[in-house]
Amino acid sequence: MVRIIPMASSIRPSLSSFRFSGGVATTRFGVSFSPLHLPRRLLFSHLGSTVPQSQLFGFKASKMSRAEGSRVGMPLVGNVVQASTAAAQETALEWVKKDKRRMLHVVYRVGDLDRTIKFYTECLGMKLLRKRDIPEERYTNAFLGYGPEDSHFVIELTYNYGVDKYDIGTAFGHFGIAVEDVAKTVELIKAKGGKVTREPGPVKGGSTVIAFIEDPDGYKFELIERGPTPEPLCQAFGMELLRTRDNPQYKYTIAMMGYGPEDKNAVLELTYNYGVTDYDKGNGYAQIAIGTDDVYKTAEAVKLFGGKITREPGPLPGINTKITACLDPDGWKTVFVDNIDFLKELE
Repeated sequence: MVRIIPMASSIRPSLSSFRFSGGVATTRFGVSFSPLHLPRRLLFSHLGSTVPQSQLFGFKASKMSRAEGSRVGMPLVGNVVQASTAAAQETALEWVKKDKRRMLHVVYRVGDLDRTIKFYTECLGMKLLRKRDIPEERYTNAFLGYGPEDSHFVIELTYNYGVDKYDIGTAFGHFGIAVEDVAKTVELIKAKGGKVTREPGPVKGGSTVIAFIEDPDGYKFELIERGPTPEPLCQAFGMELLRTRDNPQYKYTIAMMGYGPEDKNAVLELTYNYGVTDYDKGNGYAQIAIGTDDVYKTAEAVKLFGGKITREPGPLPGINTKITACLDPDGWKTVFVDNIDFLKELE
């Protein structure tokens, strides 16, 4: 889950919105399986943050921008630079609102690609959508999820030649997956040799049944008992603040951000743990990818609002898909991918 909070904080993320429709799938190992025929979807991604995310992610951004302008920029005669900057930001915000964006996939690194694919397909009911090997760059990708990439948020696994282990760190939280029966899903995972770190039962302070498991590399997944819902086309950077919840008894606050109701969209959940101002991000989790109509304009908009561009817009070596990459104030990486180029990858 990605836990988000609009205040100075330490926030950890998680990723949400995979769905599984029951049926028998066949793994690349030739094993046929029927993972309970339970509808599933990835619900959220959970991250940690220590600073306000409002401007970079864009929730309530237009209102905030206009309010700040009325106090600072326009009324001051002769302040041409501030007025020009405010105008440029307003123009950029309008373009961001119209840009066709959605979350494409989350990227993280694994030490044994075949082992992880086997676990995700046989234990979590995902489908292997495609693989690609880039020998000149010495890595291989595998894309897995609960539906086609042109309409579903999926996982992109990265195997770097010769690297068999990663430090996951303490900043990334977990992924959330909706299932119809948590107990039966846990039984299946145990039968396949999976690791269950929290047995099925009600969440603290509530009635929703959850469980926690770990994949072979130690990445955590929260299983949430929830009925089937339509798969979302989630967007980001221009998100809305959906809700916040403070839990003083357990000393944390969460904020959910996204582009629509949580039962229909992939969202980010930020978590602020009281008193924690820093997290170790490790080197396993990589980034979230978001589609855009123009990576060059996207990079300009990120710069206007103080974001740090870590990769200037342009084609990706070995693939030729145009991308740009940036960091949010907590150092979490996001990659924007050209929509047309992405669809060409799927052909």
